[in-house]
Amino acid sequence: MATKSLKARNNDIANTSRQMEILSEGIFANGELPTFAEKIKETNQFPLRPKKLEILQINLGYMCNQVCSHCHVDAGPDRKEIMTLGTMKQCLEVIKKTEAHTLDLTGGAPEMNPNFRWFVEEASKAGIKDFIVRSNLTIIRANKKYHDLPEFFKKHKVHVVSSMPHWTRGKTDKQRGDGVFDKSIKALQELNAVGYGLEGSDLKLDLVYNPSGAFLPGDQTALENDFKKALKGDFDINFHNLFAITNLPISRFLDYLIASENYEDYMISLVDAYNPAAVANVMCTNTLSISWDGWLYDCDFNQMLNLKVASKVKHISDYNEELLQDRNIIINQHCYGCTAGAGSSCQGVVA
Repeated sequence: MATKSLKARNNDIANTSRQMEILSEGIFANGELPTFAEKIKETNQFPLRPKKLEILQINLGYMCNQVCSHCHVDAGPDRKEIMTLGTMKQCLEVIKKTEAHTLDLTGGAPEMNPNFRWFVEEASKAGIKDFIVRSNLTIIRANKKYHDLPEFFKKHKVHVVSSMPHWTRGKTDKQRGDGVFDKSIKALQELNAVGYGLEGSDLKLDLVYNPSGAFLPGDQTALENDFKKALKGDFDINFHNLFAITNLPISRFLDYLIASENYEDYMISLVDAYNPAAVANVMCTNTLSISWDGWLYDCDFNQMLNLKVASKVKHISDYNEELLQDRNIIINQHCYGCTAGAGSSCQGVVA
């Protein structure tokens, strides 16, 4: 298992504790807004329980070639947390036994894990129906050793899900960094060149949009149409689907909300947009999140807040799907982000 310095671990714990205090106190502790638990009790949806496990989401590490302003993982080039080969082998044993149909690899930039290709090759043999890699696109252009990723993805029929903040250079670079837009366009063109995203192609290429500020995303279908029209017209780029994801008030985005004095207004907007119909299909009900060091979480967002599953089984080394299915899902105020409007998940809207 990769190790961190005591100072780094203490800093992580302190930051996580501070964020949990912010989410649990203030407008919620004072009764100005109902807690998420109180809200779902109103419709007899508490406690939240898992349904049949469909998706294993594995975080291969927090290292990334980008430092995005709204990254809920707080990823960047200086992050050293990387899944080891030993933990990958434990994950492979679970993949071979689980009835989940989707494997979802994320990061950071998952491709930066030194054993990424080995893991994809081995996991591809396990018969997973949908094999997702969440790519930031620019990694394909970051270094010569990544230039052949489109061909590698094609060889293993990887479903590529790529972040794309906007179809314009200004808005994309503002959120992701200077030069990100041009590199992303080049990467999308290279994916198209090997067959990704084309009509009728089984090489799936989907894009992910999340707002650049303290507001909720617009209608997913309308956004998809706008993206397709602009990217096709300006750059002859094709893709299959667009997933609109709400920014959850954790990590860098929570820091941004506080610094810009938008936290309370944003939380009020989430609570006001709460949709009880979205609760039944939030991703924590059919997904299990596995961190770079093998700990188990109800979702990727709980992972960032260090809220491990409420089960005797907490680590991949002790994996027992039957025991894990018999648990209550851990919730907090950030869960409003997944149940606002049409709902939000890593696969887009849920209601």
